[in-house]
Amino acid sequence: MRTQVGIVGAGPAGLMLSHLLHLAGIETVIVEARSRSYCEQRVRAGLMENWAADLLIETGVGERLQREGLVHRGIKLSFDDALHHIDFQELVGKTVTVYGQQEVVKDLIARRLADGTQILFEADEVSVHDFDGPAPKIRFRHQGERRELSCDFIGGCDGFHGICRPSIPAGVLTEYERVYPFGWLGIIGEAPPVDDELVYAYHARGFALFSMRSPSVVRYYLQCAPDENLALWPDGKIWAELKTRLGGQAGERLVTGKILEKGVTAMRSFVCEPMQYGRLFLAGDAAHIVPPTGAKGMNLALADVRVLAGAISEFYASGRKDLLGDYSRTCLRRIWKAQRFSWWMTQMLHRFNFENDFDMRRQLAEIDYVTSSRAAMTALAENYAGLPID
Repeated sequence: MRTQVGIVGAGPAGLMLSHLLHLAGIETVIVEARSRSYCEQRVRAGLMENWAADLLIETGVGERLQREGLVHRGIKLSFDDALHHIDFQELVGKTVTVYGQQEVVKDLIARRLADGTQILFEADEVSVHDFDGPAPKIRFRHQGERRELSCDFIGGCDGFHGICRPSIPAGVLTEYERVYPFGWLGIIGEAPPVDDELVYAYHARGFALFSMRSPSVVRYYLQCAPDENLALWPDGKIWAELKTRLGGQAGERLVTGKILEKGVTAMRSFVCEPMQYGRLFLAGDAAHIVPPTGAKGMNLALADVRVLAGAISEFYASGRKDLLGDYSRTCLRRIWKAQRFSWWMTQMLHRFNFENDFDMRRQLAEIDYVTSSRAAMTALAENYAGLPID
């Protein structure tokens, strides 16, 4: 097999990279270890920065987003039993859109297949080779047959546990990581929303978050141990704890319902530098992970491939190589700013040490400052709704 750009991974990064390259007249083939149904049902991030939603619309894959996405003017912070609104629209002239990552994946898969792109789902034994030279290869088994895909470039979009990053020779990458001493117990439930915007709650018992997927499907999170035993959390206990931690107006509005899904997610910050070696380019979770507090995961993946698609397109159009050489440097500026913001939101809203009353009072003072200072609210809004795209 032969194509111009071989892509490993059919998540938002790989699919959007293929889409953007197709618009530039560049051929791609996507190799994915999972099934199509798994990719389309895998629940991940659900919030899009202003520019990211615009990207889908401007490139022709935003029709359902415009119809079904929930546009929010801002977020609310809950502490001391009171809700405090941070209005992004008023502060920085931007909004955010709640639209699940799995919905983005569905839209992109449908468009890629309609455009004739090959997506080879359920590929086994995937490996990447010869990317330190001019003729990289992706080898895999598909439908019982061994195959080799020759290409000019490889997009490593196969996630944190994928094969692309570990395939780069030892000593090339520097990895930066911080593991947090807590996780999130997340649920999806059939219930009306407690608010028309996301609610981030600080409480002495730990953090809580309200989000929504539709007017009748809600998403909640509770701070918990990173290895929390779900058997200790029956539905009634989850709803009671959410009511307590949300507190005040949000807690009073909480209506229980059937819990459709529950799970525990450990939290970490991770970055590898550089994000490239030879003609292998890492994007999305293959290169970086952020704690979900700042809602940056999918947005960073889309930002990466926007840069990469532009660099590859310029190479084919003019032979220019400097943009490819600058890929890591360009992306990492945004990534580290997103890491800073995600860490800041995480440390402000979570209990790190339940025995340290000083830290609790300090956190309350910080949240009080953020919700009472226009300058502080503007900084939060600017980062949350999405920094400008270079």
